Amino acid sequence: MKVLQKTEVIKRKVVDHTKSERQVLEAVTHPFIVSLRYAFQTESKLYLIMDYIEGGELFGRLDKEYELPELDTQFYAAEVALAISHLHSLDIIYRDLKPENILLDAQGHVCVTDFGFAKADITDDNGTRTFCGTVQYMSPEIVQKTGHGKSADWWALGVLVYEMLTGKTPFHARNRKNIQQKIMSSKVQFPRWMSPEVQSLIRGLLRRPIHKRFDWEQVKKHQFFDNLDWEKLLRKELVPPYKPPSRGQQDVSCFDPRFTNEPVVDSPCLGPLSPSVAPMQHHFKVSSHKNFPLLLWHPRRISAVVTLLPPCFAPLPRSI
Repeated sequence: MKVLQKTEVIKRKVVDHTKSERQVLEAVTHPFIVSLRYAFQTESKLYLIMDYIEGGELFGRLDKEYELPELDTQFYAAEVALAISHLHSLDIIYRDLKPENILLDAQGHVCVTDFGFAKADITDDNGTRTFCGTVQYMSPEIVQKTGHGKSADWWALGVLVYEMLTGKTPFHARNRKNIQQKIMSSKVQFPRWMSPEVQSLIRGLLRRPIHKRFDWEQVKKHQFFDNLDWEKLLRKELVPPYKPPSRGQQDVSCFDPRFTNEPVVDSPCLGPLSPSVAPMQHHFKVSSHKNFPLLLWHPRRISAVVTLLPPCFAPLPRSI
């Protein structure tokens, strides 16, 4: 469960981002994208209820193993590419692709989550100029603020593929400024053991000129995926290379215990909305009251099954 305090949403001027996240999740249904089950609010907070994906983050596996085999990387990259292509078919860009935002389900299939930076109605590669995302995965056009679109997601996929294979991003540096400089000008260094096929894919995805960068059709037909049946993959008929050691839908052992050991609490509100904020309540629709069982998500999506009893909670399927 993702919980947002309205005062913070308004104070940080992310009302549009928050509304966009809910709208995007509501519009999307895909095997490799998290499903929104409920969206509701109280007087002071917004709630998004999504599926609990018990296999943990792809980041967790990378953190333990550092580098992934090429076949595992191929499998994850292909499922992520299918998710991205579906978003793009709806004119939605994602803009926050990274291992922390890719969950693994009980079987080992990916599930893309966290749509806080997603934006709809993007039809070209110059559709928006917002500087957002995680800097290591930003495309040159986002860094330069020259306007970006769907190609920015394919750049991020190239960074992700490189990271899965090597344990680090291709433009890593000690600080944000140096990372941005490398994104704009540095040549990608490939280890000698990396296959020519995956090097070719990464190079195509990390081309700085947008018109030369790989798109979905080029990714799908690339030789790195020659042995892959895309239709079977989409139907989840291919066996994932790795199955998370989850013991069931209520198990949280695949997540970092630093987070699962924290108490599951609903953060208190310090009182009614301030006079300066209250007039902006029109940004959020009103819901009716009803009790129901929820999957409660920690801010880093760590989950435990609980039931929220207070009548102040107001669920309405797919409505904020």
